[in-house]
Amino acid sequence: MASKDSFGAKSTLDVDGKSYTYFRLDQVTGEGLDVASLPFSLKVLLENLLRTEDGEDITADDVRALAGWDADAEPDKEIQFTPARVIMQDFTGVPCVVDLATMREAMADLGGDPSRINPLAPAEMVIDHSVIADVFGSADAFQRNVEIEYERNRERYQFLRWGQGAFDDFKVVPPGTGIVHQVNIEHLARTVFTREVDGELLAYPDTCVGTDSHTTMVNGIGVVGWGVGGIEAEAAMLGQPVSMLIPRVVGFKLSGDLPEGSTATDLVLTITEMLRKHGVVGKFVEFYGPGVSALPLANRATIGNMSPEFGSTIAVFPIDEETVKYLELTGRPAEQLALVEAYAKAQGLWHDPDAEPRYSEKLELDLATVVPSLAGPKRPQDRVALSDAKQSFRGALADYVTDGAEGDSGPDDAADAQGYDESVEETFPASDPVSSNGHGEAAPPKDYLSAAPADGGRPSKPVRVTLEDGTEFELDHGAVTIASITSCTNTSNPSVMIGAALLAKKAVERGLQRKPWVKTTLAPGSQVVSDYYEKAGLTPYLDKLGFNLVGYGCVTCIGNSGPLIPEVSAAVQEADLAVVSVLSGNRNFEGRINPDVKMNYLASPPLVVAYALAGSMDVDLFHDPLGQDADGNDVYMRDIWPSPQEVEEVIAQAITSDMFDSSYADVFAGDERWRSLPTPEGDTFAWDPESTYVRKPPYFDGMPDEPEAVTDIEGARVLLKLGDSVTTDHISPAGAIKKDSPAGKYLAEHGVEQRDFNSYGSRRGNHEVMIRGTFANIRLRNQIAPGTEGGFTRDFTAGGEVTSVYDAAAHYQEQGIPLVVLAGKEYGSGSSRDWAAKGTSLLGVKAVIAESYERIHRSNLIGMGVIPLQFPAGESAESLGLTGEEEFSITGITELNEGRTPRTVKVKAGDTEFDAVVRIDTPGEANYYRNGGIMQYVLRNLRRG
Repeated sequence: MASKDSFGAKSTLDVDGKSYTYFRLDQVTGEGLDVASLPFSLKVLLENLLRTEDGEDITADDVRALAGWDADAEPDKEIQFTPARVIMQDFTGVPCVVDLATMREAMADLGGDPSRINPLAPAEMVIDHSVIADVFGSADAFQRNVEIEYERNRERYQFLRWGQGAFDDFKVVPPGTGIVHQVNIEHLARTVFTREVDGELLAYPDTCVGTDSHTTMVNGIGVVGWGVGGIEAEAAMLGQPVSMLIPRVVGFKLSGDLPEGSTATDLVLTITEMLRKHGVVGKFVEFYGPGVSALPLANRATIGNMSPEFGSTIAVFPIDEETVKYLELTGRPAEQLALVEAYAKAQGLWHDPDAEPRYSEKLELDLATVVPSLAGPKRPQDRVALSDAKQSFRGALADYVTDGAEGDSGPDDAADAQGYDESVEETFPASDPVSSNGHGEAAPPKDYLSAAPADGGRPSKPVRVTLEDGTEFELDHGAVTIASITSCTNTSNPSVMIGAALLAKKAVERGLQRKPWVKTTLAPGSQVVSDYYEKAGLTPYLDKLGFNLVGYGCVTCIGNSGPLIPEVSAAVQEADLAVVSVLSGNRNFEGRINPDVKMNYLASPPLVVAYALAGSMDVDLFHDPLGQDADGNDVYMRDIWPSPQEVEEVIAQAITSDMFDSSYADVFAGDERWRSLPTPEGDTFAWDPESTYVRKPPYFDGMPDEPEAVTDIEGARVLLKLGDSVTTDHISPAGAIKKDSPAGKYLAEHGVEQRDFNSYGSRRGNHEVMIRGTFANIRLRNQIAPGTEGGFTRDFTAGGEVTSVYDAAAHYQEQGIPLVVLAGKEYGSGSSRDWAAKGTSLLGVKAVIAESYERIHRSNLIGMGVIPLQFPAGESAESLGLTGEEEFSITGITELNEGRTPRTVKVKAGDTEFDAVVRIDTPGEANYYRNGGIMQYVLRNLRRG
């Protein structure tokens, strides 16, 4: 539909002889409207409304509300945001394509045209989540891992090949190419988008939503985009706008330059700590000030990537010369570069380092105060200065062992064990009077290597291990058993990747080796990294230390680390050792990286190499030697740490635009393996009833043409009672499938050998597997089944006996008993996992009652027909005396049938009554819930339209 253009904003922009139609922001004028001082991100949203104004869903009043944004007000105005495109990774993308295929059949069942189920917004998928580091430390590791990947995932890949042919405007980047977010910034993102509409060539800001929370990496090149659940992404692909409230925007002012010895990773861990403490959940974060101009694009992308770790919706940088330089480096055509600069300047989107846009809140950081850092042992916001890492590790170790010797399964505190404990929200002033670095700490000494070493006792439990080749050593608590350069967060950043390789080179030249118990892996975010390593002659040094290429994918960061060295794994399990992983990723939640590894630390790629050499977290890298040279002399990290000048020289010599042109020249075609896959054809998919990977889900079974009335919830029982900071990692099926788990039993019953179980992520296209793995995380603690850890609950249809969550839910469904989940603060933190909501719904859960929610999961619950409720302010399950053994009734939901959303509903739990806040926050969400979910809403609308 053409824009109504109430403001006369439609105009023409001529760039190098080519004419583009665009919607001028400076035409939005009137009393109280100040577009010029809006934050960059809100200008992008304003253009979106101007261009899509239709007088119905998007009106001139919506445009005025955004142009007249009150920075101090709490969000209460809903707008409809229409992203330019959708981007997916395969774990979350496969269910999207499964659902689209199912919707085609449902459309036919309702008497409509199946071909109408087709992406209306460009959709791109990058297959990057399926490779596992089974093989490492050998020259053929990459080749063998890819072969294993294809063997495990052939059915899924054939299905995606079908989707690429069956759906218009849907493209797939095949396996072995790179990580979705790195491929996005290096190739797919446009910064300024163009599309022909009704004979006109439109130019507008590139915006996107993605099925991964780290979609925000693209914020680094001035693209407003964020992660959504798979079900929201499907709706966006089908032309549905994303319903949202105009957010608060936090301005983060940067000044100064990073000091020598500090990396982009150290910077992002510092920013993560600051923003998590400040409290930015549900807000936009925008960087501005003179320090932005001095910040390389790769560093901006690293910061944008970590937005989910500090909880903001986006963490965006405006467009400037550095943006254009990066687009040129990565092979974008000259025509695109000219358009980006001309459009950004014409629309007031070009960064002015002296400007002070109006923001809701402000923070400030002097880059010169950033020190080398880690984050861990279980949360990305738990930054530890590297100088304090040994002492911090020793302090944390006590939570993972007992009596200084005997190990246990982790921290005693049940809420803390959920892995993403939200810090108390507090204002963290930009200029604390006792601080000179702006985030509550005294400024560090300039000479980090002179800092006094920390020491003290620690639990010790040395175990003798002999490897297959005869190598002997002692393994103890704190041993680094995984050192992985992985994840787009840092592998997209040449400065830290070259830094890691130079450190490896210097280490090899001094005769150092990785410790024999360390599994070392290199999984870059794109093939370009391998290209510049080769050109710089650095690959052999990484290989010599065991950092051989294992794949181009997320690998360790998402739990695809593969098994530890077998003898190491056996020793860890037998002695219950608290061993460590060090990875250059963005997530280090408990139970995520490897089932044998209790403590996980995020670090820059050079530090990953350093810890592989040291072999333990119980070292002070500033004062303890990493090893000895051929003459027996101690070698310290300071002896092999590359200078910024060395790094920059290699970057200048080794990285060229031609590399990006070559790597992405035919990116959607794939290799011979991909092209030779037998591929089904036809508008609808021929489901294989024997498939254990891809099955037709039941979402539309028996769905009427018109939605049925919503009902109150009566006679419900509690499936789980959970503590604070339960992440989507705890809810959604992820990682390996155990033989004795409900999912393992299902696969065994269907003739699948245990060696072929693969991961939950790879089987996301089979709802039967995914239901059985929902709420089955090994670190989940259900308070109504005390003494258990993992996917267990009590079945009150069987006298309260302890059983699996899936088996109990099945019994409840057989008897028609609805279910509720009780939870604490920040329920649903972490990645935008659609199966966290889909699994919850398919288990029969009708309502979740929590103290607070993370944004995406709350929205996804509504999208699957589950109502999110919130305890009254200051109240919790504990304060209300709820044990989880009560029978629940929830009344007042039926008010939604009258077109209104109730502010609260009445909850009766046993003898306790309270008013729960209804967290259906927008009219759009109310429509989804009334229809039984977002997919049903979209399908009915397309059927009518």
